[in-house]
Amino acid sequence: MFFVPSAGWYRLKQVGLCAVLSCLPLVVWAEEPVGTLGIVGSDTMAGLMLRWGEQLSSHYPGIRLQLQTGGSASAATALAAGTTRLGPMSRSMNEAERQAFEAQHGYAVVELEVARDALAVVVHRHHPLESLSLETLDAVFSTTRRCGGTTDVRRWDQLGIEDMGGRIELHGRNPASGSHGLFRQRALCGGEYRAQLNEYPGAAAVAAAVTESREAIGYVGLNHLTPGVKPLALEGPEGKRVAPVAEQVRQGTYPLSRSLLLYVNLPPGAALEGPERALLELILSPEGQRTVAALGFVALAAETITTQRQRLGLDGAAL
Repeated sequence: MFFVPSAGWYRLKQVGLCAVLSCLPLVVWAEEPVGTLGIVGSDTMAGLMLRWGEQLSSHYPGIRLQLQTGGSASAATALAAGTTRLGPMSRSMNEAERQAFEAQHGYAVVELEVARDALAVVVHRHHPLESLSLETLDAVFSTTRRCGGTTDVRRWDQLGIEDMGGRIELHGRNPASGSHGLFRQRALCGGEYRAQLNEYPGAAAVAAAVTESREAIGYVGLNHLTPGVKPLALEGPEGKRVAPVAEQVRQGTYPLSRSLLLYVNLPPGAALEGPERALLELILSPEGQRTVAALGFVALAAETITTQRQRLGLDGAAL
């Protein structure tokens, strides 16, 4: 085992020992990083960020993570205002959010993919339905039917489920959530939700509502799939069913797949600060990606990790 100095910090060269002893730090620093990481953003990513924070503190006891989970929209607002340098989002920043950041700081925000996820359309665990076409899903949730449906779908018997003739109960996220916006864009083709949609600030509440009613349908992230709900496969234009399983999500073939993103306020040519660098080293490491899978999300492909690390200069390349 030996150390190679670079720009005031030292990377650990592995000769097998670190692969066995996961308790060893990812990086050995000339001066161990110390500080508080204030992070504002996605509720979907809250558990993931907290787990990464716990792991980071186990490696570097002088680092503490403080997390506020007001939803993905809150990340964009806080980054633009300069009240945080790290903002997790379960959707991409829109053009207005990017422009607000650039107007305030004079440069573009850095976007990093840190995990893969998907919105699973869920029904009660004993519901007979197994799949839905994208046109029908839109006709269930929207008033606009921009995905091509010809008729609004408001009752289960319209889908041929005769023993459940009651109205369809709709459950989803509130507008502050990245999931709300992503579902609107992908599942409703940019259309409008029905006014009858029950909106919740967290995905756990959506899963709980669907668990309690056989007439309910909703959408949640993969990490909120519980025994009480059943995820539906989605049917593409040719009728092929695609389920929200890991490989389909990683490849993006499941229609509601998405990237989980971490936005970073990092001026061009600047280096990451100690605690920030330590966190991103962890996230884009085998340990960090094992955490992604352990919490019900989908780990990044190896080539994606390499690209992200190079963009941040974590492997000797400049941003």
